[in-house]
Amino acid sequence: MTALFNKLAVSPLPVPAQWYAIPLRLIVGYGFFAHGWAKLARGPDNFGGILNAMGMPMGDLLSWATVAVEIVGGLMILAGALVPLVTVPMIVVLLVAIFTVHLPNGFSSIKLMSYDASGAHFGQPGYETDLLYIAGLIALCIGGAGPLSVDARLRAKRDDTVASGMNSRPVARPAG
Repeated sequence: MTALFNKLAVSPLPVPAQWYAIPLRLIVGYGFFAHGWAKLARGPDNFGGILNAMGMPMGDLLSWATVAVEIVGGLMILAGALVPLVTVPMIVVLLVAIFTVHLPNGFSSIKLMSYDASGAHFGQPGYETDLLYIAGLIALCIGGAGPLSVDARLRAKRDDTVASGMNSRPVARPAG
């Protein structure tokens, strides 16, 4: 029993280290996709109106750009495809949300204001969740997209090409 406790209670768990990326990709990718899809379903013009009311320049264009970044970026994170590349616009969207909407609301994303017969009532969310998304994206950039990802397949293909290229290259020898 002690051996099992020691094996499962101390990190890392007895699972290949690169598998950490799977749950991160699932929640970060799905989260972005779901937020983008919700904006698309309500109509990007609706979100554009909100951005215009906030004083954002070119709110309609930014609305469509945000929807595209969230949907395409979310799908690419889910697939583990070009993670470092798609992370840049995704983090920009998060930083804009932090500084334009969430910062005045403080850190906590859950603010229980009251509870009555109709249920719980919450205040405006802070920037906590946005920071968690940023941390997840950065972790995927540092540690890689993990197994079952497009990036892993691309890396394996690149490594095979480099390795086969090294074997077929003629060796230069000094004259003389």
